[in-house]
Amino acid sequence: MFHTIFYQPILNLVVFLYNIVPGHDLGVAIIVLTIIIKMVLWPLSRKSIKAQKALQDLQPKIEEIKKKYADNKEEMGKAMMELYKNHKINPLSSCLPLLVQLPFLWAVFRVFRDGFNNGSLDLVYSFVYKPEVINSVSFGILDLSKPNILLAILAGGAQFWQAKMMSTKKPKVDSKGAQDEGMAAMMNKQMLYMMPAITVFIGLTLPGGLTLYWFVTTVLTALQQIIVFKKKEDDDQKDNDKNSNNKIVEGELVK
Repeated sequence: MFHTIFYQPILNLVVFLYNIVPGHDLGVAIIVLTIIIKMVLWPLSRKSIKAQKALQDLQPKIEEIKKKYADNKEEMGKAMMELYKNHKINPLSSCLPLLVQLPFLWAVFRVFRDGFNNGSLDLVYSFVYKPEVINSVSFGILDLSKPNILLAILAGGAQFWQAKMMSTKKPKVDSKGAQDEGMAAMMNKQMLYMMPAITVFIGLTLPGGLTLYWFVTTVLTALQQIIVFKKKEDDDQKDNDKNSNNKIVEGELVK
């Protein structure tokens, strides 16, 4: 079922794009494929980004609850649920959209991992032109069938940019438990740099085509974050302006 519903359609889409892009460039086809997939999954990505950002913004309050009810797990759970309820946040809402996207991501991984040889082109639909061979050299210099250090570094840099954008700077806390919170902040900072390093390491072991897809999808995800964050800032500004106007009107009525 996975092979028929996900793998084969994505393989055919890559071949179709390869046939129609200028110069039959596999790299261009991969970039266009990534844009199409991100557009199709945009509603899910938007929900996931909003939920992740909301949870990130609540981290200071979550840490306060953890310290306050450190010896009472039941009360901690109730306080957490009340916090989520008051801010209209579902903790699972940031994970579910990602789970839905996993089959698409795995299918893309399989397509580029397996390459376009060893009979893979036999799975091309009858209405899609099947080239005798797909040239893996892109932009005249990149062999996307082999690992590429430049693409791996670009993917790691994009990963850092995206993670940095999502992180929230916490105010310094001088109180009991502040040392533990400082340790947690230090670990988060380490992860901020560790994940890009892991991305580069993994990218050096993957075919360049898959690393290119990884790089482009990370950049597009970061751009989607910018759009979502900008929309949230505009909405918050409108709410603040509305509340200010209401207070002015109430003040005039009191007078």
